[in-house]
Amino acid sequence: MELERALSRESIRAARWSLLFGNFVIGCGVMVVGGTLNDLTHDLNISVTTGGQLLAIAALMMGFGAPLLAWLIGHIDRRTLLAWTMVWYAVGHLLCALAPSYPWLWPARALTVLSAAVFTPQAAATAGFMSTPAKRGQAITFVFMGWSIASVAGMPLTAWIGERMGWRMAMVLIGMGAFAAAWLVWRHLPAGIRPPALSLRSWRKVLKSPLLMAVVAVTACQSAGQFTVLGYTAPYYKQVFGASPEEISIMFGWFGALALVGNVLLNRSIDRVGAAPAVTLTLALMAVSLLIWPLAGSLPVLAAVLLPWAISGFATNSGQQARLGGLSPRLAPALMALNTSAIYLGHALGASGGGWVISHHGYEQLHWLGLAWMLVALALSLWAQRVQQRANAHREAVLQAPQPIR
Repeated sequence: MELERALSRESIRAARWSLLFGNFVIGCGVMVVGGTLNDLTHDLNISVTTGGQLLAIAALMMGFGAPLLAWLIGHIDRRTLLAWTMVWYAVGHLLCALAPSYPWLWPARALTVLSAAVFTPQAAATAGFMSTPAKRGQAITFVFMGWSIASVAGMPLTAWIGERMGWRMAMVLIGMGAFAAAWLVWRHLPAGIRPPALSLRSWRKVLKSPLLMAVVAVTACQSAGQFTVLGYTAPYYKQVFGASPEEISIMFGWFGALALVGNVLLNRSIDRVGAAPAVTLTLALMAVSLLIWPLAGSLPVLAAVLLPWAISGFATNSGQQARLGGLSPRLAPALMALNTSAIYLGHALGASGGGWVISHHGYEQLHWLGLAWMLVALALSLWAQRVQQRANAHREAVLQAPQPIR
């Protein structure tokens, strides 16, 4: 690849690390409301379900914003685009920290998270663009690992800060981190990266492909299944188990540490095992955790129940990005944007559905709705995997067939 030949190994490595750090800050910012929901609802004098609306509003903005913005900003140099995207994220979080009430907070939050709709898919597409085809899956999952690290360090830390110093301080720290990420991206990402612009024809190809849309639907369904529960874990731990701020942080840290391990394992094996089988396995593991959820009568037992889910939850999103990038590299920018959109629309569905379950049936029933979403995702993934295998087998047969003599 011309770009890879033009850049040194060290410069490519530095660029990937800067994109990973940017995704780390993005992940912390997206998850900060869930982690600080106890203090946020108390400070603003709103209910947990109203606070949960912040999750749904942000998810809808990111979900619809990702494909639209990918089409509008496709011509912009990625160094400029990604650096200024992080500046927007920084300023937005600082404004959120100053919001005097919920009516002020939700529109500020809605505009702030548009940065996540741009940065995550474009960072993944940029990493793939800088890589050779043989290493594209590894490059994409490496950048996406920033989300897993956010779950390890960022989510527990923001949860603890929210309980001890308030949700506003958590917002301020994320804003400062976003400024740092903007500087790193500007310094290390090479100028001149412009993946092929997305035409309407490209979007039509994506939207008309049953295989590609099924894979995107897998992302939406598994995201809804995860966020049905994950969106309310801080109040869940407190209300059901009477957990202290430290115990809540420990639970988030346990989940995040396992998520990082799962993503590292996926990153090392995905190009060898294949993205589709890896994703299907992670979905099955998450379904197991949700199925045995009623066995958790205490926080230590719940930590054990969470193990299959935690080790596969964030790996699923990374695997899905690599899966789509491998299915159609030329359409990768559109597919990454749609996949990111599916993640966040799944968040909205999960947060809305979870809020309804809490209002009508209590926290103890959340996992059943999450399991239903996960089983749908698993069925779709298995179908898409079989379709892909048949297509690959047909392609191999055509290539190996004797050609007519002319």
